[in-house]
Amino acid sequence: MLRAHEDPALRPVVTSRRALRYADGGDPTHDRTAHVRAASGLTWMTLDGAPRLVVAQDDTSFLAVIDPEPIEPRVRAIALDHVVGGRRVFEQRLGNKKQKLDLEACTTLAIEGREHALVVGSGSLPIRERLVLLDPEGRVRVLPAPQLYASLRANVSFAGSELNLEGAVAIDGRLVLFQRGNGAASETRTPTDATCSVELAALLGHLLHGAPLPPLERITPFELGSIEGVRLTFTDATRSRDGLAFLAGAEASPNAIDDGVVFGVALGTMGIDGRDVRWGRVRELDGSPFLGKAEGLAPQRSDVGDGRFWAVTDRDDPDSPSELLAIELR
Repeated sequence: MLRAHEDPALRPVVTSRRALRYADGGDPTHDRTAHVRAASGLTWMTLDGAPRLVVAQDDTSFLAVIDPEPIEPRVRAIALDHVVGGRRVFEQRLGNKKQKLDLEACTTLAIEGREHALVVGSGSLPIRERLVLLDPEGRVRVLPAPQLYASLRANVSFAGSELNLEGAVAIDGRLVLFQRGNGAASETRTPTDATCSVELAALLGHLLHGAPLPPLERITPFELGSIEGVRLTFTDATRSRDGLAFLAGAEASPNAIDDGVVFGVALGTMGIDGRDVRWGRVRELDGSPFLGKAEGLAPQRSDVGDGRFWAVTDRDDPDSPSELLAIELR
């Protein structure tokens, strides 16, 4: 068990926030709203010949692609081949929430020397045991991965009481997965925050060509601490200049499926080996605590950056656009 500590020297500050709306508005024929919903993962990838941010959304069958540089970010949609009853939107009021892919994490990797984005489902239900692969031409494949998720779920040290993947980072030839420990406790298991890694080339061979599933390695449970008495749990991670950076939310959720009130957000750092885990509480410019649900994290520059990050929010409101946040780790 690795224990994180709050470090007063780390002062993450939200310096701007911008609503994410599609440049071409909504598209009723494809069941797409005019705004990005429930943004939950973030990564850089070269598309259209230029670096773009790719956004996972957990309650709709679309990825969003952002050029973040203009005052109004330019946002377009890429549709996924996951349609249930004619719907690509999944929410409580439609009665189809449990049919969503629940895409929660993004990372960028190289396949035959070309950048691809890998988007990861949470695994909290069988329909969510899927990954999405986005290629440089904007084509997407939805990849069922039941053996991978069964292996993750079976490992109590990693999954705890309820599997809920919320972060993924491709680094040094491995895929590091972040488990969010916001599940409900069972009679024999407790919620766990943890990381594990898997050899990336072997995993792609399994997903794309049916090769054997590689074993899970370097399983590490974490105790992240708390804000306002509510336990912090991982919500995303990314590469940083000196190792890894992560987001964690103090969300009073009853389980891995239902939402709760957010009491605070932490942005932290750790070494490549997962050690030296420190975090600071994210604040607004006026010093007040940031209380949004930040669920996606990427450096502000595609070359890993200098302590400045982009983040995206899940508003837990289908009628409100997700936001793109600029955060400085001062």
